[in-house]
Amino acid sequence: MRRGNQSSVSEFILLGLPIQPEQQGIFFTLFLIMYLTTVLGNLLIILLIRLDSRLHTPMYFFLCHLAFSDTSLSSVTVPKMLSNMQTQHLSMPFEGCITQLYFFLLFVAVDNFLLGVMAYDRYVAICHPLHYMVIMKEELCDLLVAGSWFLSCMRALLHTLLLSRLMQKGNRSSVSEFILLGLPIQPEQQGIFFTLFLAMYLTTVLGNLLIILLIRLDSRLHTPMYFFLSHLAFSDISLSSITVPKMLVNIQTGQQSISYKACISQMYFFVLFCCLDNFLLAVMSYDRYVAICHPLHYITIMREELCVWLVAGSWFFSCVHALLHTLLLVQLSFCASNSIPNIFCDLTALLKLSCSDISLNELVIFTEGGLLFILPLSSILGSYIHIASAVLRAPCTKRFFKTFSSCGSHLFVVSLYYGTLAGVYFFSSFQNSGNNDVIASVIYTVVTPLLNPFIYSLRNRDIKQALEIFVSKTNFFK
Repeated sequence: MRRGNQSSVSEFILLGLPIQPEQQGIFFTLFLIMYLTTVLGNLLIILLIRLDSRLHTPMYFFLCHLAFSDTSLSSVTVPKMLSNMQTQHLSMPFEGCITQLYFFLLFVAVDNFLLGVMAYDRYVAICHPLHYMVIMKEELCDLLVAGSWFLSCMRALLHTLLLSRLMQKGNRSSVSEFILLGLPIQPEQQGIFFTLFLAMYLTTVLGNLLIILLIRLDSRLHTPMYFFLSHLAFSDISLSSITVPKMLVNIQTGQQSISYKACISQMYFFVLFCCLDNFLLAVMSYDRYVAICHPLHYITIMREELCVWLVAGSWFFSCVHALLHTLLLVQLSFCASNSIPNIFCDLTALLKLSCSDISLNELVIFTEGGLLFILPLSSILGSYIHIASAVLRAPCTKRFFKTFSSCGSHLFVVSLYYGTLAGVYFFSSFQNSGNNDVIASVIYTVVTPLLNPFIYSLRNRDIKQALEIFVSKTNFFK
């Protein structure tokens, strides 16, 4: 990884406002009141919108996200400023500065997009009132908000990575690109593997897109289970699209290099969507546990607000998790070897190439990464154990086989996904492990996203019925 000039700066000094010492108490009280008013006011808006069904309209949906963004934007900067005023400790470490910059850029961009979206909503409501409900349908609102968050994350990540390169510490690195060695296949086998992986990738993308389309179009599928499933399908599409197209290009052209920026960006989004899959699988298992073990209270427990917060929390913690590992990685030096024995820029493979001290990176992977790995897995196993207990307490052959068929398939995918992840990130001990890591990477980046549409959806009766209705309406065969 190419680096800028060596820097001895490990922290920064925030000079803050140019105020006199005798005025600090007044300004501290003033900004504290403004901050608390901002947070409590916006939280009250969110709470009222969630609790009052009359406010479940596009305008208040956008306003709810704007209130959350405003609360977050204030929380990124004001608490640190108040702490500096009170303690006179003006320093801020390198990692804290970069993290604050990322979230500041993120929420500023989200505010920017949401204000534009809300202006468009008001334009439609006033200029086209008769077509308002047709234009501002639920799918468009979800897409506008999701697009705002996605583009904001991309913008914040871009500027953060570019700035991190200027602020990096340590030795200069002569590596400006990496070589993805890919799969250990013979030249005469490249055509077969290219066709195989292309077919698998297209099946993954088209299958998951079909699931999302069916869930959006069929009102009978507007339930918590299918809400989570649509996010899982999107995550699987993204996870495959981050790695497989580049691998296919490498196989076809023999050009195996990847630039520094592309490598870091690929690693960030891979960690993001891999972690998101992790959380969504846990959320879906909890949903099934409630549906089977507490069917009479299902609607009360799995209400819309909880579903939205579970998905939003999954996205948030996944973004933070990916950003943390990315920021730690960009501070490392890479002095000699630049060959990555994998199909994409994997975190563990990059750490093995570094000539810097990676003890902190390893510690974070085994603690923070291990925590985010164990908690969802424990939730999944605990949910299925309770499901099995509930089924065995009220023995019914038909119910038993139906539950076993569904849960058995789910557990197979979970075992495949978590087993390969654990093998690569926790059991390899950052030592060379031959082709095992490559095979494991192919399983959780190509095979698992391919299986999810079949395991979670296409075997499902509701999805089949929705597909039949969709085919009959589009007149594919006429």
